[in-house]
Amino acid sequence: MVEDWRPGATLAKIKQRARLLKTIRAFMEERGILEVETPVFSRAGNTDPSLESFTTTFHSPQAGAPELFYLHTSPEFAMKRLLAAGTGSIYQIARVFRNEECGRQHQPEFTLLEWYRTDFDHHQLMDEIADLLKALNFGQSRRVAFGELFQERTGIDPHDCDVSTLYKAAADNGLVNPDRDRKILLEFLFDRLIGSGLGHDAPLFVYDYPVCQAALARIRRDPPPVAERFELFMNGMEIANGYNELRDAAEQKARFEEDNKMRRKKGLAEIPMDARLLAALEQGLPPCAGVAVGLERLLMVLSGTDSIEDVVTFPSNRL
Repeated sequence: MVEDWRPGATLAKIKQRARLLKTIRAFMEERGILEVETPVFSRAGNTDPSLESFTTTFHSPQAGAPELFYLHTSPEFAMKRLLAAGTGSIYQIARVFRNEECGRQHQPEFTLLEWYRTDFDHHQLMDEIADLLKALNFGQSRRVAFGELFQERTGIDPHDCDVSTLYKAAADNGLVNPDRDRKILLEFLFDRLIGSGLGHDAPLFVYDYPVCQAALARIRRDPPPVAERFELFMNGMEIANGYNELRDAAEQKARFEEDNKMRRKKGLAEIPMDARLLAALEQGLPPCAGVAVGLERLLMVLSGTDSIEDVVTFPSNRL
């Protein structure tokens, strides 16, 4: 008899997920952070070349021709529109979708805690995430700058080194047919040589990334310039990714255009830019910091499992 109708997670882990969500909501309520909900579908997608969106077609008699909709990879763009409309600090527990591999740490559908604090920078938001981790009975977290960590582990200064140095290091460490894209080379070396060793003894925040890895973060024009971005690592996994948020509409549009340029170079389909997000930024996004926390990965750490399938009620192989 086929038994894969049963959930992948045990009843104990299903209850643990419920307790986690209850703790998060109580934490946010105590701090006056508003829970919001935004649509899963959008006419614009995520232009990031490292992400692929699921799509669906909407057949509306009123619209005439079918419309292409993207399932969101994050509720970030819609939530920033809310921030620009004056909501103040907000959060959302959202199901999100990414058309990527399944594996020990990945599912095509998963849950994000997306969380924005107005008048915070990325260090203040790291402070608050550390408070949430304490509420979940984790110990004291630590922090290290990306440049310091990368140089310590590889002997290379990620902010000032030339691309040829990164290219050689990546090739020496197994990257087949490496190109000379600085971002790709840095990401490969970090994943191969550093990431899996982080956060085993205590939660670890890595902050102030190279400019080429800014994504949606502000750039601080220090010598050298850095992206005001952070990631949280626990048990060798990236648990959260956050920014001191970019607020400049022209800069955001330029980054979307650069993403689509990279997509063309890789032979990927271009993605429509979110014009409504750009309009919201033009109207005025308040100073804020935001973070996306992967709740399944956090549950993996809480429950002591090394497989995401153990904490999902019905993983992709049971759909």
